[in-house]
Order: sequence, then structure tokens, then C-alpha cells
Amino acid sequence: MRYFFHIGYHGQAYSGWQKLPGIISIQEVLETTLSRVLKAPIAINGCGRTDAQVHASQFFFHADLTVPEDVDLLFRLNKGLPSDIAIFDILPVEGTPHARLDAVQRSYDYFIHTYKDPFLHSGSALYLGKMLDLSLMKRAAALLTQYNDYRAFCVSPDKYRTTICTVSRAQLFTNEAGDRVRFHISANRFLGKMIRIIMHRLLQVGDGSMSLHEFEQYLINRVPPKTIRPAYPQGLYLSRVVYPFLDLPRRTEFSTVFGPSESYWREVLL
Repeated sequence: MRYFFHIGYHGQAYSGWQKLPGIISIQEVLETTLSRVLKAPIAINGCGRTDAQVHASQFFFHADLTVPEDVDLLFRLNKGLPSDIAIFDILPVEGTPHARLDAVQRSYDYFIHTYKDPFLHSGSALYLGKMLDLSLMKRAAALLTQYNDYRAFCVSPDKYRTTICTVSRAQLFTNEAGDRVRFHISANRFLGKMIRIIMHRLLQVGDGSMSLHEFEQYLINRVPPKTIRPAYPQGLYLSRVVYPFLDLPRRTEFSTVFGPSESYWREVLL
């Protein structure tokens, strides 16, 4: 039987999702725990490949399993997993849908704070004392839905068959004090480090080191610069994954990073 697993994780202690030799990954920890509980080698397929120290408030993977009737798999896995990885739901699915290939939309949120806070440091990116023109950053973000070739926003564009991505939503939010920023982006697909590169350039627009015209030229000309600097990884969250057959709300709305409620965040106005 194929199962989809709805999970979340805090990625600070891991070298990303993908299992590779010599590193500690989310995938390896999950496969090891599943194999131990079910007493058989288990391989899983994730909905994406988050980078080292990047988080997921919503993530899916699939696995083909035979689960004994007397095994409470959800309880056993959560008991065996470390506290920074949680399984929310285990969903049997018909046929052979694929967690990565069948996703039709992914959303990410990137969080910034501009003051030092020990309770935010591992889940939000600190840009200390930054004086940001949020209105100008909002105008730059609005350009993202007007173009679809993100070749200039990728660390290794030549490894992809295409660098076309359809961005359906790009919004900028702030709290009432204006010292925290949240960037939200949704698309059908993303390239390697694409969101962190976008975020770094939005910050450059905000602090005046890049003009709005220069930002748009990357979208128009599609020429990657010689030096690419992504924003810090710890501010980035994969926050929503949608399938034609599955669209679940995330389970971390009230975390410290996301704010006490959705009303905590106000969309930046032009």
C-alpha cells in the first residue's frame, strides 16, 4: 500500500532533506526510524530537497509499506523520532501518486528579524539593524509574477532542462513594529536556492544597494551574475505543498516564528 506522510521539521541540525554519504539528513533519520519500527528496509521519496538548516512547516513523502494491523505507526514513529521532526498524518492513497512529481504547487515563507532575539535565531534570519524600504521591496516582489524564466536566480541553471517557473504569488508582510519581515512565494516549481537568492536581492533593493531597475533586469536578461549570494538558510520554510488529490492546512500556525496568529502580519502597501 502506498502512503503519504504529512510531516514538519526544524532543519537547523540537519544537512538538508536528501540522504547523502557522511551527513545527517532528514531523509536518513526518517528511513532509519521507519525501518526500525517495521523491521524491514524502507525507502522514501520526498516532495522536494530543502537545503541545510532550512525548515518545513509542511512536507510530504511517500513510501510503499506493509503495516501490521497491531502497529500504531503514527505513535511509534513520533515516539522514535527526534523532537525536531514530527509526523502529523499518515494517509493511504490509491494507485501510485508521487510526492515530488505530482505536486502542482509549493509555497515558501522566509522570515527576517532586524533585532537580536534568542528565541528567533534558529528559525528566522537576523539582519541586524537593517533599515529597509519595505515599499520598494514590495514593488520588486510584485515583478516576480510578471516573468517566468528564473535562470538568473539559480546557483546552477545548466543542470535543469528548463528554468521556467510560474510564480503565482509573491507577497511581503511585516509586523506592526516593522522590525520583522515575512516574504511569501508560491509557484509550480522552484530551482536550487532560488528563493534565498530572490530574498538576498530583495534585501539589496530594500537597503538601497540595488535599484528596482537592476532587480528587474535579472528577470528580463536572465543572465546570472558571476557571484551569487543566497540569503541565510534558517529563515526559509517550505510551508505548503498542494496535490490534485490532497490539500491540507499546515499544523504550525501558532509557532513563535510564524507569529501568534495570521493577524500578526500585515501586508506591506505600496
